[in-house]
Amino acid sequence: MNILKFKSDEDFAETGANLIVSLLQSNPKAVLGLATGSSPVGVYAKLVEMHAKGIVSFAKASSYNLDEYVGLPVDHPQSYRSFMNEHLFNHIDIDPAKTHVPNGNAADLEAECLAYDKLLEEGGPVDLQILGIGSNGHIGFNEPDASLTSGTHVVDLLPETLEANARFFDSREDVPRQAVTMGIGGILKARQIVLLVRGEEKAEAVKHALEGPITTQCPASLLQSHPNVVVLLDEGAAKWLK
Repeated sequence: MNILKFKSDEDFAETGANLIVSLLQSNPKAVLGLATGSSPVGVYAKLVEMHAKGIVSFAKASSYNLDEYVGLPVDHPQSYRSFMNEHLFNHIDIDPAKTHVPNGNAADLEAECLAYDKLLEEGGPVDLQILGIGSNGHIGFNEPDASLTSGTHVVDLLPETLEANARFFDSREDVPRQAVTMGIGGILKARQIVLLVRGEEKAEAVKHALEGPITTQCPASLLQSHPNVVVLLDEGAAKWLK
């Protein structure tokens, strides 16, 4: 595990973007695993900037997002499809048909989960998976539990996750209670994982994930078992690391 700490948001974002750009320059058909949240936003902005300058093309690439809310319309501003369109897809040359986000409005969510895993199996493995981390140590929407699910599945979001996501909605009551998420097994199949974490409020979760025991009570701690993980932290997120 390679842990990098940054004093500036600019350096943080540029380093994350360069990892993706280097991959696409060596493998234009790379499969990208993408995440939403505040930590990747600067990286996506940098990718848009580098694409506009002709430094990188996504024309032959494909992408798979980690998760999506259940029951939120696709065109809702807080849906993860809308997030990706706004921050990345609408500004680069990726084929929209090759951008995949779980369907949280599927009539049969169990069938949707199986179909998403089949898509990943046929289109993958993911060459580079972007991850964030929740304040409770979740990755994707894999919440702390006595056991974790390997494949894509529907999850009931814990109160602390609902509270953390409420800032994006008019009220806490508007936050969807469930999500479809790629499972831990799917995440760990990626050839490389890049964990992006910004903010002092994530410092405790980062410490447990990187220095604590591997436990399902901190899903991100399972990244310690992966052979190729790069962790990018700002000073706040790295505060409690030895």
